[in-house]
Parts: sequence; structure tokens; C-alpha cells
Amino acid sequence: MNEGAAAKPYRGQLTVQVVCAIAIGAAVGFLKPSWGQALQPLGDGFIRLVKMVVGPIIFLTIVVGIATMGDLKKVGRVGLKALLYFEVVTTLALAIGLLVANVMRPGDGIQAQPAAAAGAEVAEKETADYAAEAKHHSAKDFLLNVIPDNVVNAFAKGDLMQILFFAVLFGAALAGLGERGTPLVKAFEQLTAAFFGVVALIMKVAPLGALGAMAYTVGKFGLKALLPLITLMGSVYMTMLLFIFIVLGSICRAAGFSLWRYLAYIREEILLVLGTSSSESALPLMIEKLTAAGCGKAVVGLVIPAGYSFNLDGTSIYLSMAVLFIAQAFGVHLGLGQQISIMFILMLTSKGAAAVTGGGFVTLAATLSATHVLPVEGLALLLGVDRFMSEARAITNLIGNGIATIVVSKLEGEFDEARGAAVLGRTRRSVDTVGV
Repeated sequence: MNEGAAAKPYRGQLTVQVVCAIAIGAAVGFLKPSWGQALQPLGDGFIRLVKMVVGPIIFLTIVVGIATMGDLKKVGRVGLKALLYFEVVTTLALAIGLLVANVMRPGDGIQAQPAAAAGAEVAEKETADYAAEAKHHSAKDFLLNVIPDNVVNAFAKGDLMQILFFAVLFGAALAGLGERGTPLVKAFEQLTAAFFGVVALIMKVAPLGALGAMAYTVGKFGLKALLPLITLMGSVYMTMLLFIFIVLGSICRAAGFSLWRYLAYIREEILLVLGTSSSESALPLMIEKLTAAGCGKAVVGLVIPAGYSFNLDGTSIYLSMAVLFIAQAFGVHLGLGQQISIMFILMLTSKGAAAVTGGGFVTLAATLSATHVLPVEGLALLLGVDRFMSEARAITNLIGNGIATIVVSKLEGEFDEARGAAVLGRTRRSVDTVGV
């Protein structure tokens, strides 16, 4: 999508506005917690506005991309390459999380007890709810859930995987119509432009959404909630930074573009996610920006939504570290073999973690249950501080999905190098020479 000249000055202002809004929200929540909690509707309302258009935008982007691509074998190749990339990178994220947790040992010294861990009745009830939900979080249930029993219901729920599944089928069918489908493709292209116009209007209230969400977080949990688990938080943030600048940075260099230029290019989206703690809030803008950066429309439409279930780098790091944190807090020693088995369990249970409310805790509950040695009650240790780490997870997920889209676009030859070099820079090495 092309950005008009009038939009550029506002985009520049958006960065400053969101930063100021986050700072004001944090100050309000700290100085007047009751006021901060009262501002929750601002954050929730903004997220709802974004979710309102995410489903249609994903559907239209994928359908138009596949219909204009024409070659269905190429669509299959894109999907396969994306899934292979996702699995390799998320496995690296899990391994790095386990490594840092073993070195830093953030759970040592807490000496939690199963009965005391749940503590208050509220924490005990929340833990029980996540454990109950985890029973329905099997691989079979996830695969069946990809297929919608009602297309309209898939859009109503905002289930991205179901929308993606239907959009691929619809796009393939439309491509099969050939010339007869051209009028419908053009109509969908106009609808896509209209929906991105709606996104531009929604972004005008993004600072208010960021202010409300940050004020609520600080007002609800307070900075005191950070103190007991500050080591875990520090370890998680440090690990994600290492992952972004070492692992993802190496991938960017191999693919022939600059990580720093890429991060600068998506700075508004990063700040938006920082304020709202939801990577989904930036999804429409990421589709628009990656297309403008030279990625093929069909690749963007397939990789970005699929990445929300299969390429959760930040979530993978957090989950692996959270499992070891709980083990250390309860004094449970996990050997190398057990940790490797946990990594394989997380490779399965983490898929689709973003598709359900509290998906991270549901995944943790499923993983803890599968180990048969760690108490599910250990989730209660994380209830108070999880919200403060969600920003790091969401930002890492966002950055990772964008890089995945660029890499797959380059591998498929669906990347405009001239446009890409203009916004992302160029390194000496390229994807063609290293065979990434």
C-alpha cells in the first residue's frame, strides 16, 4: 500500500505521540493507581478497534495475493518455506531461553511450596482455569480448530488461523476462475484500500490506547509487583535482546538487509506494541509497511498471519524460561534430558498460543502437566508480573514475523530489491549467496 504525502508527517508525529502517551500513562498509574485502572477502557477500546479490521484485512490481502499470483504450486512453496523457517527459528528461541535460565537461575531462593504458591483465592481460581483450558490444548484440538465450522463465525471470533485457512481456499478458487474472476479481484483490491483507510483513521487514536493500557498496567499491579521477580524479568528482557540482535541480526545480514534500518522502519509499530502489549494491534500496519518495503503481497498475506501461531519467538523464549523458573522456585532439578524433552513439548504446545485469551498461561499449564514433575500451581508465581513481560514478548514476536516475511519473500523471488534497499539498507552478503 502506498503512503500518501499527507500521511508521512503524521507518521512522524505518531512516534512522539505514542512515546509521550506511554510516559504519561505510566506516571498516572504510579501516582494515582485508581485513575490508572479507570483508564482501562481506552486501551481495551483501541484493541477492539484494531481487531475489528484485522480479519477482513487478512482475508482480502491473502485472496488478492493468491488470485494475482495465479500459480498455486508457488503458494504451496511459500507456505512450506515459511513453516520450515518458523520451526528452525522458534526452536533456537526455545534453546536460548533454556540456556539463559540455566545460567541466570532466576528461580533460586524463592523456595515456593505448592500449597502456598496459589496463595489468594483469586490466584488459585485463575490457575485452575488455565489448567482446565490446557486439557483442550492438544495437537489434535489445534489442528481441528484450524478448520472453521462456520466461516462467518471465524470472522466474528477473529480467529486468524481459521480466516487464513478459508482465505487460502477462496483465493485458490478465485485464481482458478481465470479471466472470469478478474472483476472480483479488482473489487477486493478496492475493498483492501478502503480497509487500510479505516486503519489510518484508527491510528489517530493510538496514543490514547497506549496511554490507557499503560496506565492500567501500572495502576493495577504497581511497581512493587516487580521487586520479588526482578531477576526473572531482567533475564527475560536480556534474553530477548540477545535473540533480536544476535540471532535475528545474523539472519538479517545473511538475507542482505540491515537490522537497524528495519527496526527504524517499524519504530511506530514497535512503540504501539509497547504501549498496548499486543502485537496484533500493529498487524495491519505491518502488512502495509512490508508490502511498501518490497515484499510480495501474497507472501505478506500468508506469512504474517501464520506467524501469529507458528513464529512466536518472544513467547517461545518466555515459555522456556518460565518453566525452568518454576522448577527452580520449587527446588525441582531437571536434567539435560528432561530439559530437551520440555523443549520438544513446547515446540508443540506453543503453536497457537496467541489464538486464545491467556494463551501463554494455557501453554504453560499444558507443558507443566506434561512433565509430570512440575506443579501447575507454579503459574500463580507469574500471575502478578506476566503483564510486565508481555511487552517484550509481543515486540519480539512482531520483529521476528516481519523478518520472516522479508526472508521468505527473498527466497521466493517476490522481493523488490530496489524498494527494499531504499528503506532497509543493503549488506554485502545476500540471501542468494548464502542460501538462507
